[in-house]
Amino acid sequence: MSRPWTSRLAARTHTLLLRPSRPLAPQCTALRLRDGAQSFSHSSTRWDEQKGDGRPKRVPARPRTESLLENIYGASQPARGRPTPQQQQQQPNAMSDLSQSMVFQALNKSNIDTSALSGRPSEAVQPRDDELEPYHFHIHSHKHNTHITCTKPNREPIISMSCGNIGFRKSRRGTFDSAYSLTKYVLERLIHTGWPMKIKRIELVLRGFGQGREAAVKVLMSPEGKVFRDKIVRVADSTRIKFGGTRSEKPRRL
Repeated sequence: MSRPWTSRLAARTHTLLLRPSRPLAPQCTALRLRDGAQSFSHSSTRWDEQKGDGRPKRVPARPRTESLLENIYGASQPARGRPTPQQQQQQPNAMSDLSQSMVFQALNKSNIDTSALSGRPSEAVQPRDDELEPYHFHIHSHKHNTHITCTKPNREPIISMSCGNIGFRKSRRGTFDSAYSLTKYVLERLIHTGWPMKIKRIELVLRGFGQGREAAVKVLMSPEGKVFRDKIVRVADSTRIKFGGTRSEKPRRL
């Protein structure tokens, strides 16, 4: 029969009291914080128990690990102090480099008025030659007559004539020969009055589909129109096109 539980408890207590005690090693409580790949500790050293004589052994603390960003991008550069006035003079100015850039050079060459940004009074921008309005040479040709008008850039007429002004009458005014003679006469009048020296650019404006249209172009392409042919910068057609409008004339019966 087994012993009662009281006797068993007393025997175990006696055994624990007779066992030799082991010295307890003082250990330093360390608070470890993990942030990325770094580990920090309040204690610079840690204590570890030696197996031999039971005395504590002082062991150096675990070395501090580098951060993940330093492993990838390298060590950060030390903070630079405020530069001295001599260093500021030696260093190039950022605004001077910006003013020498291609963008500012393009703005200086353009016709954009940037005086409002700098606070200076605005200056009148001179228009370029290709932006100036040229002289106009109008040729209005229909089946009954041909009209030629030369105007200034502001649309003021210099000379305006038709085939009737040079002696053609009735049905002869709408012929090819009358328009050819009229164009030659107008160009001669302009040359004798000295207008080729004043006219630098001229625009040819054609209107209508009569015989005088081709006659005037033939004169300009001939030696008589060489003085003005080199000054033509644009050829335009201002023929009127009717959309609906009034009733057309009845066809002629023969």
